[in-house]
Amino acid sequence: MTGVDNQSLRGFISQVEKTHPNEILRIKEPVRTHLDMTSLVFELERLGRSPVVIYENVEGRDMKVVTNVAGNRKLLAMALGVGTNELPTAFRERCARYTPVEVVDKAGWQEVTIEGDDIDLTKLPIPFHFEIDAAPYITAGQITARDPETGVDTTGFHRLMLKDKKRLGVSLHSRRRMWEFHRRAAAKGENLKVAVTLGIHPLHYMGSMVYAYPPNVRKFEIIGGLFGEPYRVARCGDQGLEVPAGAEIIIEGEILANEHEPEGPFGEFTGYASFRSTQNILVAKRIRMRRDAMFHSVVSGMSQDHILVSCITREGEILNALRRNLPNVRAVHVPHNTCGAFMAFISMKKTSPGEPQQAIMAALGTEFYTKYVIVVDEDVDIFNLADVMWAVATRVQAEKDIHLIHGCKGAILDPTSDPQTFTLTKMGIDATKPDGREFAERLTISSEQTERVRSILARAGVS
Repeated sequence: MTGVDNQSLRGFISQVEKTHPNEILRIKEPVRTHLDMTSLVFELERLGRSPVVIYENVEGRDMKVVTNVAGNRKLLAMALGVGTNELPTAFRERCARYTPVEVVDKAGWQEVTIEGDDIDLTKLPIPFHFEIDAAPYITAGQITARDPETGVDTTGFHRLMLKDKKRLGVSLHSRRRMWEFHRRAAAKGENLKVAVTLGIHPLHYMGSMVYAYPPNVRKFEIIGGLFGEPYRVARCGDQGLEVPAGAEIIIEGEILANEHEPEGPFGEFTGYASFRSTQNILVAKRIRMRRDAMFHSVVSGMSQDHILVSCITREGEILNALRRNLPNVRAVHVPHNTCGAFMAFISMKKTSPGEPQQAIMAALGTEFYTKYVIVVDEDVDIFNLADVMWAVATRVQAEKDIHLIHGCKGAILDPTSDPQTFTLTKMGIDATKPDGREFAERLTISSEQTERVRSILARAGVS
């Protein structure tokens, strides 16, 4: 598969169908936009499954909905062409291969154009995710805009609350580039021109989550590095904003300069309803889409679809920072079940005292969402929460090995952060074996012995 298709959501689905057919689940039974689509994926997670889910029969709508595109580490590794264990390292390396885009004239989303009084966002199959949500929410909307001062664009996820036919509530609570672009436009008394992209390949999803990169680099150049080829974009809107040529739907519009309205609550990645919002308003001016467009939705709340990519991106960012001065760091894991942001586990071969403390400080200084860091020896499996907690329980002396740092910048959506300053106390735990003395030897079972007993159990009908 070449051209635009291999960079599209459709291309990814086709790849999964060919290589991992059991990881595609097509739901043909009628489902509602109200609660059904989100709660079904959470039930799959409870059962230990995370397939791409395609809802083919959405009540009251004539458009399919695709969700859980980024909820499976194995499929994300497949998209990058690496093994699962190599995913954070490969991601980290390829994100630095900035690749200029290729601008194309034709894109699938140019097939249908809706303007003026015909615009009606309520006709889209936008899910209502949780009972506490204020309204249906577009969760897979990638907003693209240009810096009003430099002209360099960016793209990223921002939650979009359905208000009426032409208006969406938006929160720019990450306080990163898009927030700054809007601030700069508003300072000039101008609305920020934007395009909302729906229906993207998960490598776009992953690349858009990178936070630490030079200000003159475009997110699309990072995404191209992940694909290993120029990312193909096409122009839209009055200002010619560039958006993915392989997208399903494009909503052209603007975020108003100095107008605010209530937005939220919304079921966020923390597992809590978030009432914190910048309360901005996005007005749609035009909708462009494929004739057979599919609606892409990210499962909200603490789902893997919502969190897993941020886990991998943070693993890559922290690993990159640590290895500059600590080459004996083996791996980093940011668990999905700790909100994919707030806790990081570091595996290292400690060669001298103080290295775990250095790793803790570097990790906390790299990603401000992270507030707890646990460092363990290389014999501990950081992808096994029980193993990490065993190390904490057996190798930590609280008065020596727990380090508190007060007044740190935290995530605005962290419910424990100060509601005015968004600061909090962060913690590092050195769960490596103590220095300078003999320590108890860990009990182990060899791989050969494990294979032997598995064979015995298999012959006994246990597998």
